[in-house]
Amino acid sequence: MAKFFEKLKNNTRHIFQFVYFCLSNGYAAGFFKGKIFRGKSKLICLPGLNCYSCPGALGSCPIGSFQAVLSDKNYKFSFYVAGFLIFFGAIFGRFVCGWLCPFGLVQDLLYKIPFFKKLKKLPGDKYLKWMKFAILLIFVIILPLFVLDIAGQGQPWFCKYICPSGTLFGGIPLLASYEELRDSLGGLFVFKVAILSALVLLSIMVYRPFCRYLCPLGAVYSLFNPIAFYRYKIDESKCTKCGVCQKKCNFDIAVFENPNSLECIRCGECIKACPHGAICSTMNDFKKKKNDE
Repeated sequence: MAKFFEKLKNNTRHIFQFVYFCLSNGYAAGFFKGKIFRGKSKLICLPGLNCYSCPGALGSCPIGSFQAVLSDKNYKFSFYVAGFLIFFGAIFGRFVCGWLCPFGLVQDLLYKIPFFKKLKKLPGDKYLKWMKFAILLIFVIILPLFVLDIAGQGQPWFCKYICPSGTLFGGIPLLASYEELRDSLGGLFVFKVAILSALVLLSIMVYRPFCRYLCPLGAVYSLFNPIAFYRYKIDESKCTKCGVCQKKCNFDIAVFENPNSLECIRCGECIKACPHGAICSTMNDFKKKKNDE
């Protein structure tokens, strides 16, 4: 029994991710009927990359929602979606990526498959990691805003041409339910499946390649990591710069030097690994203050 509870403790984050996925995609009938949920909760954004077109989704993806507004000829900006991203970013930073994103859970599970030699990073990592910011700027903002059809309407470029989460949780389940959709498949869907397939293979070898290099939502939240309410801190009096935290980090972050790196998804592995207890979060200060009161 003790081993069971120890195992649960060691997998707390994955259990939390799975429970959140079930709650945020809880319209089970959608998967059986092949229909997208269209209740009022779909007007509400969810913090992770949770595809609107997923048959079980009870809310909307903030990136998809932001593009939908920018590409609409009647609107050019959404204060609600922008405010939503700022709110969650300012409080949690990339904690959302580590604990609340459905596609992040998929990548975590794929990385556990022991078939390939694991790589800490891809060649050219220090340049590739800036691609997510380029995708945010070009595919999420510029193209939907300025590339318009004859009716003055734009397109959700990231969702339509790149998003693997939409392909996995939206496109594939809907195609499995509707034969009519399968008959109308074209090159675009094949292209998106190729992107998803490449990421699946990469996720077995490299930890979270989509989060590292391509995710525009991760790019947004990463900007808040150094200033978010939930941050990591190093106790300089305890830290010996032994490097154990970096060895344990799947993103190869030198946590002892940069505890609030733009790449950190707040998985907490460095905190658990530190032999000196030198790494903590701002939540520790909050709890300490509450206890003192």
